[in-house]
Amino acid sequence: MSEAIIVSDSVRVPAHALEMRAVRASGPGGQNVNKVATKVDLRVDLNAIEGLAGPARERLRALTRTRLDAEGRLMVTSQATRDQGRNLEDARDKVRDLIRRALVTPKRRVATKPSTAARERRLEGKKHRAALKRARTRPGED
Repeated sequence: MSEAIIVSDSVRVPAHALEMRAVRASGPGGQNVNKVATKVDLRVDLNAIEGLAGPARERLRALTRTRLDAEGRLMVTSQATRDQGRNLEDARDKVRDLIRRALVTPKRRVATKPSTAARERRLEGKKHRAALKRARTRPGED
């Protein structure tokens, strides 16, 4: 099997957490596409990732919830090239990028209120619109 995926100094995916399968790819390739298994199907056991804190692990699960199989493993595929080795590296890069995205703590949203002037502008616009609509009616039709 391939070696571990190093994400950062403290976070890595050990080799035993990876399961790689090569399958036949779709798309262009002529006769080659029917004979050679170049598409890579990489499965990663999320529980075996070393150095990933609890909140980051939860963010990773949330990011990848549509890509999880029945056992809770992350499924990543790559058929970008006609070469199995390059597709494996592409799949490994995809896993690395997903984990990096999960490591970033999202910024807290700061609740804000509209300013007094903005509130007044909005109400002024509403009054203007109401006056326009009122002017469309025939006189004495109230």
